[in-house]
Amino acid sequence: MTFSSKTKDELSRTEITDMLSARAEVAAVARTMGYVTLKGLNKIEIEFSTENAAVARRVFKLLKTAFDISTEVSIEKTNRLKKHNNYIVKINDSRSKGFLQEIKIAGKDSVNFMTYDFGVPRELIKNDACKRAYVKGAFMGCGSISDPEKSYHAEFVNSREEHSKGICKLLEGFGITGRIILRKNYYVTYVKESEQISDLLALMGASNSVLEFENVRAVKETRNQINRVINCETANLDKIVDTSVRQINSIKVLKKYKAIDTLPDHLRELAYLRLNHSNASLKELGEMLNPPLGKSGVNHRLRKIEEIAKEIEQERGVDNEITKSNSKE
Repeated sequence: MTFSSKTKDELSRTEITDMLSARAEVAAVARTMGYVTLKGLNKIEIEFSTENAAVARRVFKLLKTAFDISTEVSIEKTNRLKKHNNYIVKINDSRSKGFLQEIKIAGKDSVNFMTYDFGVPRELIKNDACKRAYVKGAFMGCGSISDPEKSYHAEFVNSREEHSKGICKLLEGFGITGRIILRKNYYVTYVKESEQISDLLALMGASNSVLEFENVRAVKETRNQINRVINCETANLDKIVDTSVRQINSIKVLKKYKAIDTLPDHLRELAYLRLNHSNASLKELGEMLNPPLGKSGVNHRLRKIEEIAKEIEQERGVDNEITKSNSKE
């Protein structure tokens, strides 16, 4: 089961205690997974279609509890390759018109009844509890969340722009920044930040999913932190090795032209130490000197040795052997 499916399963099992919130949740489900069909003799048929059995049970329970509507439930096979089950919850004609009016999709009078409003119904979300319930219903109807092990991405896919904008505004009211893009004729409200996805899960009441999401996020952040430290240490080691090779090549030039023993005592001592301890850091080299010397002092002396080696090469009119040796390394 995917993380998204587990989240919907958890949300579908939350207790229904507030009828206003239940109606708001149904209104969201109807706008995201509901289909209104006009039939002959002015008959109207409403269906809720989902591949998630838990969501289908939730819709069945919500309609009975919040609207006292008995429904028919059927199962069909989808036309897709894997042939998933498609669960259909159907409201019969006698209650369809009144139901559409109660969830604010259809108008109250016969003149504007057929002018459907699929935007977020402000009349049904006047308090925070109802707003949370509406977001929860919208997610069960058209939402999804990527596996946090792979990426951080949550989205609501709508066929109508006004509803996508309405969900975006609802999320903003809870401090969650949603953005809208058009994808294959569908309007997608999405959230990318990991903290905000965690807030979204908490907003909808998916406490178990929040814990799982945060556990995965903590492990990933720890792993990333360890990788950053390792990469940093590796880069430092590479830098130390490259610097050491360059310094040793310079000292070899001095030996080749018998100039190492003509160096001042403090430079000659350090030159021989570097040759004998090629893997030592500047700090370690400084501790070997008598008297000991700090990193900056060691670095300054080694730079002076390199400069002397370059001057000798220039005076003798030869190619830069230091550079050639480095390239061979």
